[in-house]
Amino acid sequence: MKRPSFPEGVLLALAAGVLSSVVYTTLPGIFGLEWTSRALITLLGLGYVLYLLHRSPERIGRIVTLAGWLLLTGTSWFLIMDPLSYLAVHLGLIWLIRSLYHQPGPLAALLDLALNLFAVVAGLWAFAHADSVFMGVWTFFLVQALFVGIPSLGNPGSRSDTTTGHQPDGFQQAYRGAEAALRRLSSHQ
Repeated sequence: MKRPSFPEGVLLALAAGVLSSVVYTTLPGIFGLEWTSRALITLLGLGYVLYLLHRSPERIGRIVTLAGWLLLTGTSWFLIMDPLSYLAVHLGLIWLIRSLYHQPGPLAALLDLALNLFAVVAGLWAFAHADSVFMGVWTFFLVQALFVGIPSLGNPGSRSDTTTGHQPDGFQQAYRGAEAALRRLSSHQ
């Protein structure tokens, strides 16, 4: 599976911004502003999580991850009344899923967390200054698209290289080296 790219992230940001703008202008008159905000956060979160799972080279645990996301989202819908706390839950889930499925190690996951925090600050800033849902959501997802540039930070191969078999496992290399050394020692005696 091909890794996500920045241009793909820009298109995703544009689609999310347009969808958000349409939903935010049409639904508050019918359902109210609070319900529309929660539904929009949930829809955007679900769409982004599905995108991350679809573009991941990892095949294991997708259904469990999606079920866990649905469970936590449903629970937080009823238990968390503050919209910023509800948004924080979704941001944490996005970071966790992206770290598990797209980042090769803990340092990359910490950089991803910093990027996630920067994205929400930039999105809220754009929303406040432009007074536009489109600009806020577009800015948020535009910054999120930068996650593809997070380096592997000391890992010899990226996660996609090690799972496809292009890079030998470190344990296997050491095991073969030890076997070769034992063969050489036993042949000299």
